[in-house]
Parts: sequence; structure tokens; C-alpha cells
Amino acid sequence: MAEEFESKAESGASLTYPQQASAIRKNGYLNINNRPCKVLEVSTAKTGKHGHAKCHFVAIDIFNGKKLDDIVPSSHNCDVPHVSRTDYQLLYITDDEFVSLLTDNGNTKDDLKLPNDDNLWKQITEGHEQGKDLLVTVLSAMGEEQIVAVKDIGAK
Repeated sequence: MAEEFESKAESGASLTYPQQASAIRKNGYLNINNRPCKVLEVSTAKTGKHGHAKCHFVAIDIFNGKKLDDIVPSSHNCDVPHVSRTDYQLLYITDDEFVSLLTDNGNTKDDLKLPNDDNLWKQITEGHEQGKDLLVTVLSAMGEEQIVAVKDIGAK
């Protein structure tokens, strides 16, 4: 009799992909403590008495800015998050600080809030109040999204 099993995986692409620790470089991405991080420093320790060289990674969480580090044998695989940057045109900002963004296919994306970064928040809200056409850059990784940049593309 065949065993039945229930899949816990979500449909669609995986949130991460494997990459050998020794192939991960500065400014690349890495999953540390289940958080998507940008690598700031990589150092490799010499082979120890147990035969593995170790890679020490110092990285910063791409969403909350926290510094994290990890030590992995250089021959082992690390999880690398799929990170994407997408530009959207800002349509409007709701009273509860959600933004409405225009996607490439003409639909709207209404599930993002204004960023926590005070400087970026101010640039977006003031530009919007002045009637500027704004393009916001959204960073996506591991099921999270956040506005990370804004640029003025001219007056309406």
C-alpha cells in the first residue's frame, strides 16, 4: 500500500536557493537566522584540526538593518534568499499610511505601508503632497516587502 503524505510547501518558487559558503561574496545576499541579509564582510579561517576551513559572514538584515553574523564550513551550502527590486508609480497614500502603487500590468498594489525610515517617509509624503510623480522602489525577499527608495519622475 502506498503511503500518503501531505506537502507543507507553498506553490511557486522557493524563498531561497543553496550556494556553497566559499562562493558567497561581499555585497551578496545570505539567509542568517531565517532573515534575508546583505553580506558586509567575509573572512575565511584556515583548515582546523577537524579538516574544514570556515567562512565567517558579517551581514545586515535588508529590512530592519540589524547586524548578524554566521560561521559556516566553506564546503557546506548556505541558503541565499531570492531578492528582487521593483519600481512602482505611487498613486496615493491612505490615512492609515498604506500606499497604492501602479503595477506594470495596470493593476494596483495596496498592501504596503510607508517605510519606517524617517527620511524616506518624509520624501514620499512631502513629494506626494506637492503633486510630484513619484517612483518607489520595493525590495522583496522571503515573503517580505518594503519600500527602500523613491525618485521624482516629474510633475503631474
